[in-house]
This record gives sequence, C-alpha cells and structure tokens, in this order.
Amino acid sequence: MSVASPIDQIAERVERLLVRHEELQRTNLLLQEQVDAVTRERDALKSRLAAARTRIEALLEKLPTDDSSQDQA
Repeated sequence: MSVASPIDQIAERVERLLVRHEELQRTNLLLQEQVDAVTRERDALKSRLAAARTRIEALLEKLPTDDSSQDQA
C-alpha cells in the first residue's frame, strides 16, 4: 500500500469539500423554500386575523351600551 502524495491528499480533500458544498447548497435551498412557505402562511394568517378583528369590532359597535339599555328600562 503506497502513501498518497500531498497533491493526492489535497485533491481528495477538495473533492470532499465540493461534495459537502453541494449538500449544503441543497439543504439551504430546501430551508429557504420552507421559510418562504411559512412566511406566506404567516401573511395569510395575519390577513385573516385582521379581517376577524374588523368583523368583531363591527359586531361590538352594534351592541347596546349600558347607558342606552338603562334608558330604555
């Protein structure tokens, strides 16, 4: 069994680094897609919350106040 030359050792390390780099790029892409999906979901939920808040405020405006209910009694 021969000992690898320093050039061969460096080439092997570079190859491993390139493979790792590609793996990290794929992982990063998947994570970015997840972030984008969660961001869209958050924005949709914020929109639904704002619409619900508006409907609740409109319903609260329709409720009689204590003063007006006592005047009618």
